[in-house]
Amino acid sequence: MPLSHLRILLVGASGGIGQAMAQALQAQGAHVVTVGRRWPQGMPAGAISADIVLSQDRQRLVDAVRDQNLNTVVMAAGVASFKPVEQLTDAEVTHLMAVNANAPMQLTAALLPHLLTLPHAQLVLVGSVLGHIGLPGHALYGASKSALHGFAEALRREMSGTPLRVQWLAPRATQTDFNDDLAQAFNRLTGTKSDSVGVVAHALVQLLRSSSAERVLGWPERLGVRLNACLGAGMDRAFAAQAQVLRRLFSVKP
Repeated sequence: MPLSHLRILLVGASGGIGQAMAQALQAQGAHVVTVGRRWPQGMPAGAISADIVLSQDRQRLVDAVRDQNLNTVVMAAGVASFKPVEQLTDAEVTHLMAVNANAPMQLTAALLPHLLTLPHAQLVLVGSVLGHIGLPGHALYGASKSALHGFAEALRREMSGTPLRVQWLAPRATQTDFNDDLAQAFNRLTGTKSDSVGVVAHALVQLLRSSSAERVLGWPERLGVRLNACLGAGMDRAFAAQAQVLRRLFSVKP
């Protein structure tokens, strides 16, 4: 289906990647209703201010999708976490899992009754390469994206034979304010490659145009995902240097 036929709810549109996604989709002729929790530069016309962790805000989005007859949902909301596991607090774990995993699952479940009445519908869940490969410093964030990936994979199979296409987009490190200074320092010290927000937005456009189930961005990340799936613990030694860098950054004793 041409993107000009898509009427999209873009959740997480107020961040750097989300803004780039909205611009790229609109440039292709798609009708985009943007959703964000915070709008640092002011809300665009027609945008919705919502926190998907709140049940009443999720219901407002369900109503908007139904009332505006939207046929596509891009779930790109998320918060970051970068630190050793021993420094995580209960509040951090609870909040991040709620935003990155629980709320997208809850919102998806609430949207399905409408989406399944349409002749064609698409749902894109935006995750991360870190949902496929566990890296030092990203245990909590990776766990949330791994949970979302498992949900997307199972839902895709559950929706077989229905009008709903479920897709998964997994960016690698991306150049935004999303990552804090320590995370960016870690990436530099470990030689982690990163993409611009434009690369991620372009990948979303390509994914929506395609029949692909999943798209993982970056090389050698795509290779790493395949090796990690096959070798599992056999990959542990490959990340020993990253673990040492993490501990130096946070002054954590081994």
